[in-house]
Amino acid sequence: MAAKDGGEVSSKLVLYSYWQSSCSWRVRFALNLKGISYEYKAVNLAKGEQFSPEFEKLNPLHFVPVLVDGGVIVSDSYAILMYLEEKYPQRTLLPTDAQRKALNLQVASIISSSIQPLHMLSILKYTEEKVGPQERLLFAQTNIEKGFLALEKLLKDFAGKYATGEVVCMVLLEFHLCS
Repeated sequence: MAAKDGGEVSSKLVLYSYWQSSCSWRVRFALNLKGISYEYKAVNLAKGEQFSPEFEKLNPLHFVPVLVDGGVIVSDSYAILMYLEEKYPQRTLLPTDAQRKALNLQVASIISSSIQPLHMLSILKYTEEKVGPQERLLFAQTNIEKGFLALEKLLKDFAGKYATGEVVCMVLLEFHLCS
């Protein structure tokens, strides 16, 4: 396969990741659950490697993870999970039942957009600069607790061995990051 610039594109998946990133962990876990091999490329956030011109071409937001699949570049863990589910359907991460599928997507969305960002270093640093360290902590704790209370209500009638039933689904990937 040829790249946009005329060069060759690898057919092997490449995951740009940071070992402490919960979003990256979520994608690594999904890749392993699905049995998909990939090349791991470390991006050291502590050293600011996400701000390099090379990485900015992959993700202008400077966040990990980023998945490269041939000529396709996908950033954001939720988008990557959906891409993997569509392109690599083996060992599905979503139930076939429409109600449980919707529940998994709803819970994954709540965690990835309403809970998880509140403990990102960039968000915490910005909040601390604007309102101080005590208010930053209170803000994060209050909103994270609000999210978990909502999740408890959503899941109370669906729990089985796992959060939404008897098989590992996308929602389990999200919960491992919050425990």
